[in-house]
Amino acid sequence: MGNNNPQVKRTVTTLRKMKQDGEKIVMLTAYDSSFARVADEQGVDVILVGDSLGMTMQGRETTIPVSVDDLIYHTSCVSRVNKHALVLADLPFMGYTSPEMALRNSARLMQESYAHMVKLEGGAPQVETVKQLTFHGVPVCAHLGLQPQSVHKLGGYRVQGRDAAAAQQMIDDSLALQDAGADMLVLECVPVSLADTITEKLDIPVIGIGAGGGCDGQVLVLHDMLGITPRAPRFSRDFMAAGDGTIPGSVKAYIDAVKDGSFPAEEHCFA
Repeated sequence: MGNNNPQVKRTVTTLRKMKQDGEKIVMLTAYDSSFARVADEQGVDVILVGDSLGMTMQGRETTIPVSVDDLIYHTSCVSRVNKHALVLADLPFMGYTSPEMALRNSARLMQESYAHMVKLEGGAPQVETVKQLTFHGVPVCAHLGLQPQSVHKLGGYRVQGRDAAAAQQMIDDSLALQDAGADMLVLECVPVSLADTITEKLDIPVIGIGAGGGCDGQVLVLHDMLGITPRAPRFSRDFMAAGDGTIPGSVKAYIDAVKDGSFPAEEHCFA
């Protein structure tokens, strides 16, 4: 059976093979059992239990207040019904200020809520943390570009890597994180040309969100792609309107659009 069969269990190995084979990887957020079941049954490759739950589930303005306990609770809800997707859980703001803290919280996410992989934001300063997690057998997804946990430091939700120095730093950081043992990379809100360069340079899968169609896969926030977010970001698309009007049909429309390359289109990207 090929990787495009939704019944095949997704692992770090299968995702890397999908990159090698040129098959697009589809990631989607879910925070509870009902939506996780739909995502899994429709064939989403990776379910991200993101700290975006702060906005989508808790009504907060940012991801900053989300705790490790919050993520354990929501990841547990997802894991109970998931059968085929790889479950990726965010490490929250201030949840990995040292390699030791990152290891402790990653262990909780994997042991208590059955996450398969953890995600953390940041470049060079996180290299030692990624090394430590990798040494202890924790699969890691790195996150570069717009980093929502640093939104106050960045001065808002802005495209990252537009000047030459920042672009080169992101390239260097991505290679350093891969060398440290990261198994996957998310690029958020970066120019298409920069995302393409990083995707070509890395052996690990690169998942884009507002980073163009040249990435190895795409991720969206569930509530954005269902058209129920009050102000959806430019890089998203209302797949409820594009599908058959049902939630399973909308998720399937998203999967199909990523797989066939019709999403993201030019209007969802940044130059």
